[in-house]
Amino acid sequence: MPVQDGVRGTDLGVRRTWRACLLGGAVFAVGMAGTTLPTPLYGHYQDKFGFSELTVTIVYAVYAFAVIGVLLLAGNASDTVGRRPVILAALGCAAVSAVCFLLATSLGWLYAGRLLSGLSAGLLTGAATAYVMELAPRDGAARATLVATAANMGGLGCGPLLAGVLAQYAPWPLYLPFAVHLALVACSAVVVLWLPETVRERRRLGTVRPQKPSLPPQVRPVFGPAATASFAGFALFGVFTSVSPAFLAESLNERNHAVSGLVVAMAFFASTAGQLAVGRVGVSRSLPLGCGLLLVGLALLAGALLWDLLALVVASAVVGGIGQGLAFRAALSAVAQASPADRRAAVISTLFVVAYGGISLPVIGVGVLTGPMGLEGAGLVFIACMTVLVTSSAAYLIKRPVPAGA
Repeated sequence: MPVQDGVRGTDLGVRRTWRACLLGGAVFAVGMAGTTLPTPLYGHYQDKFGFSELTVTIVYAVYAFAVIGVLLLAGNASDTVGRRPVILAALGCAAVSAVCFLLATSLGWLYAGRLLSGLSAGLLTGAATAYVMELAPRDGAARATLVATAANMGGLGCGPLLAGVLAQYAPWPLYLPFAVHLALVACSAVVVLWLPETVRERRRLGTVRPQKPSLPPQVRPVFGPAATASFAGFALFGVFTSVSPAFLAESLNERNHAVSGLVVAMAFFASTAGQLAVGRVGVSRSLPLGCGLLLVGLALLAGALLWDLLALVVASAVVGGIGQGLAFRAALSAVAQASPADRRAAVISTLFVVAYGGISLPVIGVGVLTGPMGLEGAGLVFIACMTVLVTSSAAYLIKRPVPAGA
């Protein structure tokens, strides 16, 4: 009987540990959902404040610049001061961002909201990923990685879906989505306060030092094509989340906010599936395969722009999302494996900086070209540029594949 009691106690401890891990994942998802919440609402803001498509892309890009800044200046903060303080700070930024959107009476409020949303994502991404994995049982690393991946990309997908459904079928389309998210953030803060801290040796905030982008010589052969594929994949996501609602409304006359939110959400959900498939496909095959699917996704998007077909937009979101997920997780695994242990965090931060550059810079380019060329013309120029980048990366990977052990 004592043995049975011990086994029963161990099982109970494992269940409690997994419960903590899943709750940490739920907090992660809520935080990331706030970063994509405004996506299907930009048309409403354009009507309310009278700004151009270029302004939409700049408002969107402010988020990416804020993420890059946090990754460079405080990406390692949770290793120093603890996971919970950083996650609570990220949730605080998310809450203030929601308040900015609730109070928005001019364009400046949108810039402030997106800036704070970027700060939240930059703080949350590294800290919450580590926290979810540390809360899991010691032998549950693979499942914990699944929880963290699903929480990150699933949360990003749930944001536009939630906002689109509420904006279409509930009152106060510019207020209710952010009020709901604010309530979810408050509940998440309570959960974090209940969960244990996983960093045992914590130091003062003043000991946090900025991380410089770093690229050791042995990483460079892998980093080039990996970063190029990551840049292109995130650029495709950037275009989907910033201008696809406008394309659906203007070119396809699809003004249902739930539909536009669902299309964006499908890209993120497909990315989750792609990331999960890397374990079966293998890193060495996932990078070129991801590049190939990105090319197919770009071709489908070009067809959607040329022939104004919603089905091709959906297909592009799914195929491109799977390709992005395959390529990015494989890129992350490859550069991490090639990096020396004492430089790994800096190399990964550099990869994330390149990836988030893909969300911001090409999106602004599309916005600049929309005025003289129209949304379709600007989108085709974007697709042509991304096709060159992805093709170059894929050709390099075919000639010099990533080692199977990476």
